[in-house]
Amino acid sequence: MDDRTPTASSALLDVFHQVEFEPARGEGPYLFTSGGERYLDFYGGHAVALLGYGYPRLLAALEGQSRTLFFQSNLFPLAVRERAAACLAGFGPAGLDRVFFVNSGAEANENALRIAFLATGRRKVVAVEGAFHGRTAAAAAVTWGSEAWYGFARAPFDVTFVPFDDAGALERAVRRDVAAVIVEPVQGVAGARALSRDFLGTARRLCTERGALLVFDEVQCGMGRSGRPFVAQAVDITPDLLTTAKGLGGGFPVGAVMVTEPVGRLVKKGDLGTTFGGGPLAAALVEATIGILEREDLLPKVRRLSQRLATEARVGPVTDVQGMGFLLGLRTAPPAKEVLSALRARRILAGGSADPHVVRLLPPLILEDRHVDELTAALKEIAS
Repeated sequence: MDDRTPTASSALLDVFHQVEFEPARGEGPYLFTSGGERYLDFYGGHAVALLGYGYPRLLAALEGQSRTLFFQSNLFPLAVRERAAACLAGFGPAGLDRVFFVNSGAEANENALRIAFLATGRRKVVAVEGAFHGRTAAAAAVTWGSEAWYGFARAPFDVTFVPFDDAGALERAVRRDVAAVIVEPVQGVAGARALSRDFLGTARRLCTERGALLVFDEVQCGMGRSGRPFVAQAVDITPDLLTTAKGLGGGFPVGAVMVTEPVGRLVKKGDLGTTFGGGPLAAALVEATIGILEREDLLPKVRRLSQRLATEARVGPVTDVQGMGFLLGLRTAPPAKEVLSALRARRILAGGSADPHVVRLLPPLILEDRHVDELTAALKEIAS
């Protein structure tokens, strides 16, 4: 992507690579500049804009809750927080019945690992090459390649990385001193790479046999993006802990850790904490987002349109399509940054990945056939 030149007057710390595009407002799957130019958003702010922009029921939930109770901490019980937790537990895989709300995906993964250490008394973790779990201390420790930017004096525990989708290597790595195996069922930053059901099933078996806990990081691939509520349901494998964030609140900052009842019983008062996690605004939007996904039957459409994309997006510079649902990677013959620039010239936004030849698609779940047509038509115009 082309970086913007930071202005000398900006008070912002210059740490982000930014695109030469400044959105002023959003409507449905589109973003608009202050000059009125319209862009079709196939990226959604790193998968956060799950329902696009300006979704009426989300706005109504936010306005209603803000007028009722804008904030209160976990010192007090809140009915809206209880309802949000019940909605998420009902939406997720059967057996993950307890919920801890936080503010982000990294915080969710941080707490999932903390729970695994508390529950097992062990201090080692197995992760997968290519994984991205966040930038906080523990989440970054299990993120592949994070030594380039880690920043902390040392990692808080030992981590063994196994090659992507290598079940044999996983078998050798998961010993009886391992607290947790953490996986992204579909790796996002790596370029929408889906782990096989065989690998995930092996992880489930080994954790059960050897007393470790299996953590599914569905921060990016969860909340209906796979075409099912979570990838765990798509592959019919239930982890001990599941983390989610990104689209969980339809664009509002919120994350969650879901755990089984037996694991939940091992966590005592004072073991975890958060000031803003599970606040009333976040809880109201979690409840509203899940209600929309369930009542408006969006997931079958995600599966159908994903199939269209997997077939019809193999045009122009695209040689292959990988991933699942609305977390897709377009493998490109030219460098992905060239394809991204060409798409922006045609008023379509998509994202890059750690793979220099993969364009990442993370569109909102409200996408329609005409939006798929718009993307494929643009790809056909781009030279391979």
